[in-house]
Amino acid sequence: MTYRNDIITVAALPLPWEKLSDCNILITGATGLIGCCLVEVLMKHPQRDYDVYAMGRNKQRMTKLFERYLSDERFHVILSDVTEPLATDQSFHYIIHAASGAAPSDFSQHPVEVMKANFLGVANMMEYGIKHNIRRFLYVSSGEVYGEGDGREFSEEYSGYVDCTIPRSCYPSSKRASETLCVSYVAEYGVDVVIARPCHVYGPNFTENDNRVYAQFIRNVLRDEDIVMKSTGGQFRSWCYVVDCVSALLYILLKGENGQAYNIANKSSNISIRDLAEIVAATKGKEVVISVPNVNEKQGFNVVTKSVFSTKKIEKLGWLPRVNMQEGIRKTIEEICNKSAFK
Repeated sequence: MTYRNDIITVAALPLPWEKLSDCNILITGATGLIGCCLVEVLMKHPQRDYDVYAMGRNKQRMTKLFERYLSDERFHVILSDVTEPLATDQSFHYIIHAASGAAPSDFSQHPVEVMKANFLGVANMMEYGIKHNIRRFLYVSSGEVYGEGDGREFSEEYSGYVDCTIPRSCYPSSKRASETLCVSYVAEYGVDVVIARPCHVYGPNFTENDNRVYAQFIRNVLRDEDIVMKSTGGQFRSWCYVVDCVSALLYILLKGENGQAYNIANKSSNISIRDLAEIVAATKGKEVVISVPNVNEKQGFNVVTKSVFSTKKIEKLGWLPRVNMQEGIRKTIEEICNKSAFK
């Protein structure tokens, strides 16, 4: 099984796809890691009778990723920035809001822009949806909303510590505020909203400027280099393969309860950053080397020591992940190395 086989498998899941029949579905952040995979899955559904609108800022990347769909009459590209009101009159029955700056380098260099993109993005997309009779809004939040915990698994009701006086908190703080904005729209305007909280997600199609650890590690081995770690790698995290994450989003979209948040994680992929580095290094027979980070790198680091998610809530919807860490890393590297057309 490959990444592309996995997309086809998820596109054929026994879900209530009929809810999407004759609908317009907007995916913001469509050129990002999660958004790109979600577009692929929606376009590969065997009985696709809905329109997919992929929204992003980069025309060149949009064309490169979705070239095979550009002539499909049910696929549409919208070039727009979520921080600005959407300049179209098209109605969307479903909005899946996955646009967000998630590169650690931006957290240290552009914290203001990160906060604006997260909060204004939700506000602009929600206001547009209300004016055009949206049926459901799915907000792709982040597990970083939990902050630093006390060692327990993070359930959806848990709230840990976030130091809001440091710029690095631009990301978790604005994600928290955006979730509150979502449920405020539920309470005040009666909007149907569901929230996804993915853990650390990995897979192909990350951007060249994505400096999250898994992306850096994969670049290292594909350049025939040893993996360079900027810490001892002791931080313990929940991880999830991007196709599993997208299948979870579809369960939340089609089966989730209005106003509720759902964790997304793979319990078999709870590992340390050091273990992740070793898994990636082993795919190409490389070593793991520790290097001292510079000041800018330190400012972008996620300081949370343990971030492990409970998935009991989403499992009640019928969702389970399929791909473990070793297999997912193999598929990710294989897809990056093989850029043949998806047919």
